[in-house]
Amino acid sequence: MSRPVLEVIHVRKSYGDTVALDDVSLTVNEGELFGLLGPNGAGKTTLISILCGLLDADGGEVRLFGQTFHRRRRDLRRWIGLASQELALYPDLTARENLRFFARLYGLEGSELESRVAEMLQAVGLEERAEERVASFSGGMKRRLHLAAAIVHRPRLLFLDEPTTGVDPQSRNYIFELIRTLNRGGMTIVYTSHYLEEVEALCPRLAILDDGRLRACDTLPRLLALLDGQLLLTVEQANRDFLERLPLLPGVKNAVQKDGRWEILTDHVAEVLPRVVRLAAEVGVQITAIDARPPSLERVFLHLTGRELRD
Repeated sequence: MSRPVLEVIHVRKSYGDTVALDDVSLTVNEGELFGLLGPNGAGKTTLISILCGLLDADGGEVRLFGQTFHRRRRDLRRWIGLASQELALYPDLTARENLRFFARLYGLEGSELESRVAEMLQAVGLEERAEERVASFSGGMKRRLHLAAAIVHRPRLLFLDEPTTGVDPQSRNYIFELIRTLNRGGMTIVYTSHYLEEVEALCPRLAILDDGRLRACDTLPRLLALLDGQLLLTVEQANRDFLERLPLLPGVKNAVQKDGRWEILTDHVAEVLPRVVRLAAEVGVQITAIDARPPSLERVFLHLTGRELRD
């Protein structure tokens, strides 16, 4: 059974009268690729700052690798990597010089330093641009180098805060593949993003914050199970056979007529859809439009928070 790498226990944080975090508790286990979602102002940045040792909580406890963690625990902070949303690079230095600088901050030197820097440049596809100044790089290249700087010291726990902001498709693919490779190698990763499809594709388990409170923390399948799938049908002149047999089809939980369309609720959209089409053909009813909506993280997020992520 995986051990907890990160334990957040009843953490609270306020700025004056504004409550940023209100009794937040969650656990991230060793080797997880864990997603953290929330609209702007939800408390994500405050929570990450506390978990990285950049800010102390007002109450509660954070445990890192089984030990109580706070800003003064420099011995534990060295095991953390952070790629913040804001780029932390020196534009007048080359890519190699940037990585050398950050590697030295973590005590790397000599042949180990040079080997690690070369490894990181190759991992993010920048080995051919290693001697060029970062000021000349595209946004995607800077983001890839930013990630390389966060992992040059081989952290055990990596925080990625909006790692694909402003990147091109090629850079996004590089970043995704590197994240998966790092995770397969045993690195525990906490991933935040405004792109729900990224978290849905990468993270088997995730937490949703809103107004400083934890709204949900569970595996992706269990979160998706909070909602039914939907089939929205528009038909011409539904006859009696169709009306009577539609609600009885295997997998159909409910079928009601709403706003001139049929709304069918089901746990298995992909299985129920062909059954509905076959029924319509059998009873001579023409389907003029179909809108299939399986449960999605976007719908779950809207259900739990009452607003879209990009608020």
